[in-house]
Amino acid sequence: MQEIEVSTQAAQLNFIVKNNKIYLVYMGSKRIIDSQWKEVVFNNQLESFKLTEINITGEEDHLHIMGKGAKQSGTSSGAELEYESHQVTENTTGKMVIVKQVHPRLRLEVKTFFELFKDCEVIKTWKVVTNLSNEKIGLESIASLSITGVLQQDFYPADYTKNISLALAHNGWTAEAQWSKKLLSEYGLVYLADGMKEEASSKRISINNNSSWSCSEYSPQGILYNQATNQSTIWQIEHNGAWHFEIEDTDNGGLLNLQIMGPEEYDNHWWKSLDMNESFTTVAVSYSQVGGDFEKAIDELTKYRRITRRKNEDNEKMPVIFNDYMNGLMGDPTVENEMPLIDAANEIGAEYYVIDCGWYDSGDWWDTVGEWKQSLERFPNGIVELTDYIRSKGMIPGLWLEIEVMGVNSKLAAELPDNWFFMRHGKRIKDIGRYHLDFRNEEVRKYATSVVDRLVNDYHLGYIKMDYNTPTGIGTDFESDSFGDGLFEHNRAYLKWIDDIFDKYPKLIIENCGSGGLRHDHAMLSRHSIQSLTDQTDYIRNGAIASVGSSIMTPEQCAVWSYPLQKGDQEEVVYNMINSMLGRIHQSGYLNKLTKERLMLVSEAVSVYKKYRHKINQALPIWPNGLGRMDDENVSFGLKTESELLLAVEHNIGDTFVQIDLAKYGEFNKVDIIYPTNDKNIIYSFNQGVLTVHFNNEHVARLFKIYKA
Repeated sequence: MQEIEVSTQAAQLNFIVKNNKIYLVYMGSKRIIDSQWKEVVFNNQLESFKLTEINITGEEDHLHIMGKGAKQSGTSSGAELEYESHQVTENTTGKMVIVKQVHPRLRLEVKTFFELFKDCEVIKTWKVVTNLSNEKIGLESIASLSITGVLQQDFYPADYTKNISLALAHNGWTAEAQWSKKLLSEYGLVYLADGMKEEASSKRISINNNSSWSCSEYSPQGILYNQATNQSTIWQIEHNGAWHFEIEDTDNGGLLNLQIMGPEEYDNHWWKSLDMNESFTTVAVSYSQVGGDFEKAIDELTKYRRITRRKNEDNEKMPVIFNDYMNGLMGDPTVENEMPLIDAANEIGAEYYVIDCGWYDSGDWWDTVGEWKQSLERFPNGIVELTDYIRSKGMIPGLWLEIEVMGVNSKLAAELPDNWFFMRHGKRIKDIGRYHLDFRNEEVRKYATSVVDRLVNDYHLGYIKMDYNTPTGIGTDFESDSFGDGLFEHNRAYLKWIDDIFDKYPKLIIENCGSGGLRHDHAMLSRHSIQSLTDQTDYIRNGAIASVGSSIMTPEQCAVWSYPLQKGDQEEVVYNMINSMLGRIHQSGYLNKLTKERLMLVSEAVSVYKKYRHKINQALPIWPNGLGRMDDENVSFGLKTESELLLAVEHNIGDTFVQIDLAKYGEFNKVDIIYPTNDKNIIYSFNQGVLTVHFNNEHVARLFKIYKA
């Protein structure tokens, strides 16, 4: 038996090679692997720690009848893979590990890649499968990561279902990142181990996404927490389409197994035929096991997201953006409507000004989109009149775009061949009056590039709000091995296209928006510098969503609407502004129709924000009272730096007396309200790490700075 350990200052991998097989026995933050755990588990149950789980068409799906069901673990083909070699190389950010396995009979090669970093405990992994045989091979599933013994090293054997909880971020349109946490037993998983007797269930906790809205129901991530040992496991799937993960027991019932992957056949309609010498690369997955609770886990994932993101000026400068849509023009841009808003946005200190939807059609624009040319009815002198006026005010102009669709009533869509669009059963797919473009088609990509060229070069833009309101469904069967295969290849073609656009226009900011936040996966966010979090129009509920935005993306990418109402009061303005002040300000609303006093509160918030925004891209998020949900009585969330905390406290209903324990974040002795400045209405105190706030009414928010004097 050979033990292999690879580590950086922060992360660690452990493998065991035995009888020509390789097993993954640990992955996460640096730790000492307990000798008792090795003896009991590694020696007696090592086969449960297979590095690769893969299902091949025509081969046995599972090794044992016990615990089969719909599980993707326990695969026969995975067990038959043999270890051939591994290599470790160092790079500027950490280390790369490549493990090579082969299937002698099928002549199939699997390479597993692990990327370890010096500055975070999260490890990135993916696989490349190559068919070296003289026949086609059908792939039904392959896990990007299969890992066993999750969070069990310090309390095995024990009933993990009653000690380990699973937290999921539920998503819906205008209800994003609503975290829920339940014990595995409450999900229906039952601990069936009886000593070393082999007994397992067919039960799996299965979480899926189908279609091209990668976050339509769940964010592609999860957190497991072991309350007995105060350890957490966190992961994310880095794919902008369909994906799957499942949690289950192993064949002996005593070990917890996690399978994380992109699409597969059983749940996602994906099947792939590999020709001779053809390779398939799985989606990337990032994963870690850390000491601590959900905040520690999210800290490490936040660091990882920053390390692996495209370098850009936007996340360094963090400019304030005004967009005319939300609780404002709502899709009715004209010269007359825009001019006073441009002046007002300039007055409050906005640095970008975005004209949202409707600029390309005089009437009902929804089902006629696709040509993306200015409406001369809305802009008789051309839209450049407005974009140049925006630049004359010292702001950079932007436009809304939804490049991946064409309306069914678009003249262009009627002229184009079917191979431009998603197809099923010989028909174009229609969804809410739109067709969906297929980016596998080179002509589609060329057309999309020509649209961006026109917006940048002819319309003088520096910002595009790239929206995405019409998902694809399960995929396309046109020139694809399966519905899911067509969708998967389209997803990758779109990412390649957006990479090319950023290469062509490196200073262009392209906001990622999918009906708000329904495509906030890291495949997109490793490229885009800014993500729209939600389209929630109720500012109170918007605050609850904003409070958890940094759990699913970095704070400096998290764009939150602030939209003072025409008939609101001063406290409503303050609450609206605080919603966005710990991320990216997406200012909106009829600023030109606010009273002078309320407009001054908007200007003040922007001024305060500009004094500390340079710290946001280094800060880590905190949730002293846990991850908030819509309609909570109170919401608190913040950012921590080396020397201070910035904390938003939002009181909604109920007892106006709020206490927040901040002791675990550092030794601080001073608290100030930094917005609104010179506030005389709220009584607060700070004693032994506890912030106490007496609010004078419901629906009131304040932004605090906590530091050491």
